[in-house]
Amino acid sequence: MHMRPNEIAAWLRGRVSMAGADGLAVGLSGRVDSAVVARLCQMAVPDRVVGVVLPCESDPRDEEDALLIGDHFKLPLVRADLGPVFQRLATDLQSGLSNVAGPRPRQEDGDGPSSPLASLKPRLRAASLSFVASSLNYLVAGTGNRCAVVLGHCPTDGDGAADVLPLGALLKSDVYALARDVAVPKSIIEKDSSDGSWLPPSGERDRGFTYSDLEHYLADGPDGVAPAVALRIERMMRTSEHKRASPPIPDGA
Repeated sequence: MHMRPNEIAAWLRGRVSMAGADGLAVGLSGRVDSAVVARLCQMAVPDRVVGVVLPCESDPRDEEDALLIGDHFKLPLVRADLGPVFQRLATDLQSGLSNVAGPRPRQEDGDGPSSPLASLKPRLRAASLSFVASSLNYLVAGTGNRCAVVLGHCPTDGDGAADVLPLGALLKSDVYALARDVAVPKSIIEKDSSDGSWLPPSGERDRGFTYSDLEHYLADGPDGVAPAVALRIERMMRTSEHKRASPPIPDGA
């Protein structure tokens, strides 16, 4: 579904008003989703939006593009390099873990996509965004779209830790349409569509379905794709459910 920018902006404006907040904070990743959300926030509450740039041992080009988005939309920016904090925290935590007996099957070398170290970075970003927003009495506007959410790439304690998720019902193709509607720089749109960065991380290359498969499944249901593909998508959705839901509570509690 392709919602109009004015419709989403009006929804955002209403959520800010309901919360008694003064504005919106959005993390700028240098990707198309964050650019679209930044502009929608600006349409909703002009002059009450802050972009937050939080590099954490990331590709310098992403920060350059985040700054480009901020300049393009004339947004005030807050920047903090999380790299040193990440390294110190990772070192201290790993040192502490060395005193814990027993196997740690999820531990792996480096900070690849499935590494516990990789999961630390989005949590640091979430904490930093929350600090900026709370300091200004703003809401955090998340940047996840429906494709990312259903696959667990926006966990509620990481990149999905937001007060509002304006793209949460939209497919990635809808986000590209919105990007054109709100005049996101062409270089940002082309970068995101050409490098496949929205797809599951490299540790899941064998997921067995494509971008197009996922969109067909989400738009048309299981009948929109081959049965084997539907099973793979549903399996990934099941195994990532805990990343979207509130913590379970025992019955009767």
